[in-house]
Amino acid sequence: MLRVEVIERSDVLDGKSIGAAGPYERIIARVRFEIDPKLPANRIISDIDFDPRNDKGLVEFSSDLYVLKPLDPARGNGTVLFEVSNRGAKGMLNTFNYAASARDPQSELEFGDGFLLERGFTLAWLGWQFDVPKDPSLMRLYAPVARDGDRAVTGPIRAEFVPDRRVLSFSLADRTMIAYPVANPDDPSLQLMVRTRNDGPRRAIPRARWRFAREEKGKPVADLTSVFMSSGFEPGRIYELVYTAKDPVLVGLGPAAVRDFISFLKYGAPGSAVTLLGDQPRFIKRALGFGTSQSGRFLRTFLYCGFNRDERSRKVFDGIWAHVAGGGRGSFNHRFAQPSRDGHPFMNFFYPTDIFPFTDLEQTDPETGVTGGILAEALKTGVAPKIFYTNSSYEYYGRAASLIHTDVDGKADAALAKDTRVYLFAGTKHGPGSWPPARDGKQHLDNPIDFRPLMRALLAAMEGWLARSVEPPPSQYPRIADGKLVALAAVNFPKIRGVAFPRRIHKGWRVDYGPEFRSRGIVSIEPPIIGKPFAMLLPQVDADGNETAGIRLPEVEVPLATYTGWNHRHPKLGAPDELFSMAGSFLPFPATEAERARRRDPRPSIEARYKSREEYVARCEKAARELMRQGYLLERDIPRLLGHARELWDALARAAGTH
Repeated sequence: MLRVEVIERSDVLDGKSIGAAGPYERIIARVRFEIDPKLPANRIISDIDFDPRNDKGLVEFSSDLYVLKPLDPARGNGTVLFEVSNRGAKGMLNTFNYAASARDPQSELEFGDGFLLERGFTLAWLGWQFDVPKDPSLMRLYAPVARDGDRAVTGPIRAEFVPDRRVLSFSLADRTMIAYPVANPDDPSLQLMVRTRNDGPRRAIPRARWRFAREEKGKPVADLTSVFMSSGFEPGRIYELVYTAKDPVLVGLGPAAVRDFISFLKYGAPGSAVTLLGDQPRFIKRALGFGTSQSGRFLRTFLYCGFNRDERSRKVFDGIWAHVAGGGRGSFNHRFAQPSRDGHPFMNFFYPTDIFPFTDLEQTDPETGVTGGILAEALKTGVAPKIFYTNSSYEYYGRAASLIHTDVDGKADAALAKDTRVYLFAGTKHGPGSWPPARDGKQHLDNPIDFRPLMRALLAAMEGWLARSVEPPPSQYPRIADGKLVALAAVNFPKIRGVAFPRRIHKGWRVDYGPEFRSRGIVSIEPPIIGKPFAMLLPQVDADGNETAGIRLPEVEVPLATYTGWNHRHPKLGAPDELFSMAGSFLPFPATEAERARRRDPRPSIEARYKSREEYVARCEKAARELMRQGYLLERDIPRLLGHARELWDALARAAGTH
């Protein structure tokens, strides 16, 4: 790392004192990096041997930086909590503080209850992704493109799009990201393909029917990063284009930037690499990397590639928390990588996301003979961190989560690394739910469970583990040996009228991107060659359809409904038997026995389960206090859970005559 250039510096909440840490300050900056491509720690960066170089033979790049730190760093807790930005955004204040989402938090509402600041964390975000939209509020990596001397580097890229409504054009990038343009739009080999299933046959759309353009007010406007078709793209269809691009960005500089910045905070920097953050490095003793979804997969990739060892062979992150990442890694360190691309039951198929290996400890794929482990490099070099893997129920249906703790055939539980903990938040969806639940293109109401109270307790546990070597609460996840992790066909979901249990879930596949993908990060086969799928296993459920393993919040332990990690696409979106990405379902119990009989519902009614609102709330409190005793819940969050219990009862049980 070269230097930090401060752009803006201000007091948080007008200098309000927040707990023992006192007032906080906000820093917006740009970090300048330069790395030596010859150093062993940098050889892991894909395409690092290509130009450009500065006059010292080093590779230069930079990143946006955003920091919230105690004004007096000596009053902090000595830990930097670094959030890997999800597509350039900031999410951990919402996750841990119950705060309103904000890219530049300023108000009391955007700082929530102050939980993270009260505990004295230094909070940091750094741009690592080059293709986020050009919005100054998003965190960005500014990286060079690879050049082979005077020649451009070229290669194949695959763009895929599944519309939820009829549209006339789509971007070649994922979501709203910035796409690589087509190098030769007149290439006669270009074919736009369409299919109805991820594993179904592709059909070519005649070249005369589409062009490279974007739709504006119903008309095509020439654009080498979009595809336009006047007849429209139909909802629920999978459209795919493979094209040649040039000038790949050195995507692997993203994890290198994170590595070097965290190393700098912990260890300082020699010579002229002077910080403008004051004496902050002297007070940072530990670093915890936190990432949600895409950024959780980034952290798994960070570990797998060997980025947790800095240029001087020191440990970077002391702790890593990959949240709702499932079994995935991602496109964070290979040529023409599209970092936003992921993998879902019906979106972004066959990108390098759910790829072998999956477990922390080394495993062998009997089909290919390949051996590997997420922590293999870190264990070999003595820089393995303490790890939390937290997943919702959705990740088992939509993100191959079972593979992080089973063998690839799904026949046996896999051992965890000694400093790894795995937690399932039973009966939840990909993100925190909210009340009242909405449908929004799904067949059922979305899952409303808010699992953030569990996140707060686990953060306190991780902090104690890192700072004081206090063991966190034990792993809680479904195991094959207990009969609580089973194949899709073995899930004993009740037959609820109007509810179809999934027949199609996300799968991880053995995928061949070409002979140099694993060794050099070069994709030469697009679409990739698809081999056999890995075994996907799911949490078993009880007679109500609620999951039996994992951490069960009071809503699940003392239920008024069935809560799932899956939901189906509404027919108007197309493909109604496919899962809706990142959603769950909320299936209330019948209010009365009469309603139960009328609906022929196999689940006992609310009336039959609870004598009164008071009894229901008391049982919820008992369940919450048991979670607190075990270390999965903080006492300060129990009133929030009980308030939600009363809200649920009032909404669902009034008709039962027990209110």
